[in-house]
Amino acid sequence: MVIVMKLNATSEEIASVVENIESLGFKAHLSRGEERTVIGVIGDERPVEPEHFEAFAGVERAVRILHPFKLTSRDFHPEDSVVKINGVSIGAQSVIVMAGPCSVETREQLMMTAAAVKDAGAHILRGGAFKPRTSPYSFQGLGLKGLELLREAREQLKMPVITEVMSSQDVTLVAQYADILQIGARNMQNFALLHAVGEIQKPVMLKRGMMSTIEELLMAAEYILSHGNARVMLCERGIRTFETATRNTFDINAIPVLKTLTHLPVIADPSHGTGKWELVAPIARAAVAAGADGLIVEVHCDPAHALSDGAQSLKPEKFTRMVEQVRRVAEAVGRTI
Repeated sequence: MVIVMKLNATSEEIASVVENIESLGFKAHLSRGEERTVIGVIGDERPVEPEHFEAFAGVERAVRILHPFKLTSRDFHPEDSVVKINGVSIGAQSVIVMAGPCSVETREQLMMTAAAVKDAGAHILRGGAFKPRTSPYSFQGLGLKGLELLREAREQLKMPVITEVMSSQDVTLVAQYADILQIGARNMQNFALLHAVGEIQKPVMLKRGMMSTIEELLMAAEYILSHGNARVMLCERGIRTFETATRNTFDINAIPVLKTLTHLPVIADPSHGTGKWELVAPIARAAVAAGADGLIVEVHCDPAHALSDGAQSLKPEKFTRMVEQVRRVAEAVGRTI
């Protein structure tokens, strides 16, 4: 249920409503907009009628949320959320580009790639220190050494860093090095991990599971927001279908659907969405046209010798060309990069 307070509602009136919500055994979640405050009633509020809260002073109306996801819903938070990270705003009018290697392999490889993507216009550096792989014999990442290299690149190039965290036990460690914690597709429903990143209060990018519905993605985000961590981004990275021509099937429909259902920023991953470098730029252009707030793209200076995902990694010069194309698409739909 959502309780919309009147424009002139006082702090005392808001506090009285919150106190009553909690006395009934629910959690209250406040969202303060530019004009008014909205209070979310978290829990199974079905036994309580909206009229109960409408009797309180300062309440304009109370409305049930029909979706199972509450905090992620536009019913609760009608305005777009903007996640701010070291001067970068994700979810505003500008399209944000995150780029870098799939895996941190060596200092030279990371620094060369990081410098190249920044020169091309990337705002945030991506790189994997811990890598969940299908095969236990594949490269699993450098771990702590990879995190240290990412921090060095961040300090040298003044770029925020996003990297994946794979277990709840590693959240505190990774949060010391990364500006954004990435939850990979395989961990979208790792509920212990979702609780942990919610509690750490760092920005989170949650990737859609390869066989997950949009509602399941939003319910996973709900776990994070339920801890008061509102700095959450959603990522469409392709889903598994019967099609074998590409690594995954990039669900372009998901972008406008998510923008309709939720206030959270939506990021597109054309690298994992296709699995083929020659398809990355076309899908990136389509994603921006469809309303994506950002892109996350894999770039490698020598894809043929990459330790992971070389087939879907762009060389720096191709990434530069992609950014130029995406910029023109963004301008055509009234946005910027």
